[in-house]
Amino acid sequence: MDAASAAKDRVDRALALLERRLLELKGRAAGSSRVPDDDLFAPEPSTETDRLRIFELEAAGRDAAQALARAADAIRDSLAEQEAR
Repeated sequence: MDAASAAKDRVDRALALLERRLLELKGRAAGSSRVPDDDLFAPEPSTETDRLRIFELEAAGRDAAQALARAADAIRDSLAEQEAR
């Protein structure tokens, strides 16, 4: 597998992980008695559950951003290697 394919696979895995985590968090929220709004810019959360859910979504976003940044670096490295040849 060449470096570009490996980098693409890393991006695909990062996106799949993010999607799974978001669906899991939404599913957990749907299991509660009140389904919270998906608007992260809504007024201050009214319950500790809301605050925890927002924290987890923000953490998932940071994790995904880091994974995508690593994948983008790998793609850049691969392109630089190909240009050097």
